[in-house]
Amino acid sequence: MSEQPIPAPDSRNGNAAEPGPSSRADAVTTYESEALLHGQREVLIRHGDETYRLRLTKQGKLILYK
Repeated sequence: MSEQPIPAPDSRNGNAAEPGPSSRADAVTTYESEALLHGQREVLIRHGDETYRLRLTKQGKLILYK
């Protein structure tokens, strides 16, 4: 699997959570799964010294494996 950078979220195309009246300054950024998977069914995600596997199932669900 080739590593590709995840594009920065863009609130103009709906990829970022837009703050509402009751939102806080530390609002969570939302990414579309397609932005992570890039048309693949599985990608690796590095977090510190660990590598995780994000897999799209045949039923369309996401599973994160350590």
